[in-house]
Amino acid sequence: MSQISKIDIEHPRYDQGTFIGRAKHFFITTNPLNVLATEAQLDHAQDIVEKYRRKEEIPGLTEDQLWKAKQLYDSAFHPDTHEKMLLIGRMSAQVPMNMTITGCMMTFYKTTPAVVFWQWFNQTFNAVVNYTNRSGDHPIPLKHLGMSYALATTGAVGTALTINNMVKKFPPLIGRFVPFTAVAAANCINIPSMRSRELMNGIPVFDENGNRLGESKMAARSAIFQVVVSRILMATPGMMIPPFIMNQMDKKSFMKRMPWLNAPVQVLLVGFFLVFATPLCCALFPQKSSLAVSHLETEVREKIQAMPNPPERVYFNKGL
Repeated sequence: MSQISKIDIEHPRYDQGTFIGRAKHFFITTNPLNVLATEAQLDHAQDIVEKYRRKEEIPGLTEDQLWKAKQLYDSAFHPDTHEKMLLIGRMSAQVPMNMTITGCMMTFYKTTPAVVFWQWFNQTFNAVVNYTNRSGDHPIPLKHLGMSYALATTGAVGTALTINNMVKKFPPLIGRFVPFTAVAAANCINIPSMRSRELMNGIPVFDENGNRLGESKMAARSAIFQVVVSRILMATPGMMIPPFIMNQMDKKSFMKRMPWLNAPVQVLLVGFFLVFATPLCCALFPQKSSLAVSHLETEVREKIQAMPNPPERVYFNKGL
């Protein structure tokens, strides 16, 4: 057996048991340059990965080429369904999409029409991302998807307008934090709403060898909680630091002469922080998360414990 045939590509190249290892993995996976990959490049990466999984010989393939193919594959294909994901829903699109949307939310936050539009736009984008990166391999019915989207978007817009109205009497700097507060609150609505089918039906759980053991609602709760926390923290630097910078810049004479600079400057500032916050916050929790069997719901726990040599922990894809 050749050295390259011993490489386990079912797990990331870097140790996912450590934060540093997960951060390295996500810096590669969320690299915005991955969105520039052509269909031919993605199909070629998929071809290499699938042939390698089938243990087919791939002449001239080096270890670095194998990992580059797998990393490109991971950036564009769903880990459970193995389907090519919608471009704007991929994690590699998070930085360019979020820096644009967030920058505009933080620029146009003073009028009701602007708040409604950008919160709606942001939550529509988030809904696409949440659906694209859902955990599990069951399709979501369009009717359920539509109801979840309507609930999430209505909740997000309502939250933004309510908070915006509450801070009108506060200093201008406080108003700049309204978008972050709305985004944080909306994430608590949007993600569980878009993934509510997982909460009702559970997500697949596996043993450490990848054998499917059943579906668990408790695992779904754990997965969604982790995603909500990481998404809120992901938005924090880019939405909490720029307001202080922009508040000072607005006093400068060149900004008063060229107010149109406000939006592009905010977009670039947000983008700078997102380049680091996106992979680091994705890495907060292992992608292949785990839960003690004792913490599962009764029926799933009893089913697993009745098996020969039952595992003590189950593993599941938490989604992103």
